[in-house]
Amino acid sequence: MELMPIFSSTLQSEVKLVDDAEESVRRFAQNAGFEESDQYFIGLAVHEMLINAIKHGNRFDKNKSVGLRLSRNGDSMTIEITDQGEGFRLESVPDPNLPENQERRSGRGIAIAAAVMDEFSVNKNLSGGTHIRMVKRLPSGSNGAPLS
Repeated sequence: MELMPIFSSTLQSEVKLVDDAEESVRRFAQNAGFEESDQYFIGLAVHEMLINAIKHGNRFDKNKSVGLRLSRNGDSMTIEITDQGEGFRLESVPDPNLPENQERRSGRGIAIAAAVMDEFSVNKNLSGGTHIRMVKRLPSGSNGAPLS
């Protein structure tokens, strides 16, 4: 079944815009049927990935944008985030769990998002930049509230 976009937004590369986008994702998750704790962690994963897209992807360039797309099928919610940066390889990100990386001030956002979500992938866009895809399955027995 193809996912239908339910919510789509383009953000300028400004950190101050992340909180409102995160709140939109939390409301979407609530309407999809996720419990409050799941809404929080889904929002946290999105917050981290949006910050990464602005900071590491677009390097705070206000002429570049970050895309956010949410969609839902019967049993899961998909979140896609894109930036217009140089792109990166997931394997090149230092593992924050290794002793030599535990004092680093960055590098935990991807680990958090990957742990929170049921599926997490990073791909380079054909036109440049990075495309992050995260999927969270709905809790068993939850059909979610009707989306209008």
